[in-house]
Amino acid sequence: MPWEDEENGIEFLAIPDVNYRLTVMVDYQSPALGTQHASMYHIGEFNKEIAKCRTFVFLRELEYLAKNNLIKGGDLDNAIVLVERPTISQDELTKLAKLLGKEDLKVSVEGIGVLNSTKLQYENEPARHKLLDIVGDLALIGRPIKAHILAARPGHSGNVRFAKVLKEQIKKQQQKGKIFDLSQPALYDINDIEKMLPHRFPFLMVDKIMEITEDSIWGVKNITMNEPVFTGHFPGNPVFPGVLQVEAMAQVGGIFALSKVEDPHLYSTYFMKINNVKFKQKVLPGDSVVFELKLMSAIRRGLVEMAGTAYVNGKVVAEAEMLAQVIKDKEA
Repeated sequence: MPWEDEENGIEFLAIPDVNYRLTVMVDYQSPALGTQHASMYHIGEFNKEIAKCRTFVFLRELEYLAKNNLIKGGDLDNAIVLVERPTISQDELTKLAKLLGKEDLKVSVEGIGVLNSTKLQYENEPARHKLLDIVGDLALIGRPIKAHILAARPGHSGNVRFAKVLKEQIKKQQQKGKIFDLSQPALYDINDIEKMLPHRFPFLMVDKIMEITEDSIWGVKNITMNEPVFTGHFPGNPVFPGVLQVEAMAQVGGIFALSKVEDPHLYSTYFMKINNVKFKQKVLPGDSVVFELKLMSAIRRGLVEMAGTAYVNGKVVAEAEMLAQVIKDKEA
């Protein structure tokens, strides 16, 4: 997804990725800064490679910033000052030091156009700091990011505007709902499910299991007018009860747990706790309810804790967190 501020030469591009990855290019037509690049291949690199990188400012900007009280916390130890002129007088340095309230500080031009009392931590430290700014500003989205973000000439204003674009895109995707391919072959059909679960009509609430991974599962329950519960819930206004939605969700979770043991027909799964149950909208005859569950913690001593979400046409209809225990209580 591209975004551009042509007037200021700011460019962003977000590409789907399994990790949160960033690539930054900095080029402000400055002989002191030149063109710099910085990359973060995954968020695990942030603390060691990015977090300590200092902000930077051009020497020509210092007087304006100081007079307007915009750099009260600024110091030559926590900021890099870039010098674009080949020479600078000691009188000018002394004047700036006084303006900054650092009269006793001795400074000189060092390295690649840097006015500082310390060396650059990295040759591309300014670009790394711009990457740091992007990480902080995109955190305003409030969601984990799985994308490769490419940025050219970024700054806080552009970062925040791009964050708003991403957040708006997330809202649009949520409104469309989550997409499940119900036409794909089932992993377990109803005959397979009956070999794993002890439930039978009218209390077998799973029609098919579509996918199981190391830590997740999703399956389907088709709601028809033939459900016995509609006899009384409610005459003339059939609504599939929330408690049965939770039961169906739990049965999908039970299949996940039993799929992880040998001879699953020798085990039973028992409810222990249900938390944070929410019902978002009615489930009616004709609906196909997709139950998606993910492990909240590793399975230990037969205890299985999962977070589940129920969808109809991609929209969330119910949510719950459940704890159950798998017990081997049958003989071969």
